[in-house]
Amino acid sequence: MVAVRVLVVDDQEPFRRAIAAVVSETDGFVVVGASSSGEESLHAVARLRPDLVLMDVRLPGIDGIEASWRITQAEKSPVVVLLSTLDAADLDLSGCGAAGYLAKAAFGPEQLVATWTAVRPGFRPGF
Repeated sequence: MVAVRVLVVDDQEPFRRAIAAVVSETDGFVVVGASSSGEESLHAVARLRPDLVLMDVRLPGIDGIEASWRITQAEKSPVVVLLSTLDAADLDLSGCGAAGYLAKAAFGPEQLVATWTAVRPGFRPGF
């Protein structure tokens, strides 16, 4: 099985490390890079070609919503999942191209697998 290649995007280093640790410990997923801004994420996606981008909503410069929209405009774009401490009801995520939203407080291996499986139904971790 080929692992799902993940780019982690968050402006707070402790959270980037925490998310990367969860991804690394989840069967079938591997971290290929990390970025701290929306602009960096655009360059990282072009360079690293991840399958999945875990993108914070609030970022300096281009925020996560705008970066998600830009990333998903490409023909062979990665799946983008937005992360935030904000409640999804408080965010306008319409039209941003993201495949989903996860609360940072609830993020874990189960949510990662469930989210990826929802957008890529044939995925089976560890196989």
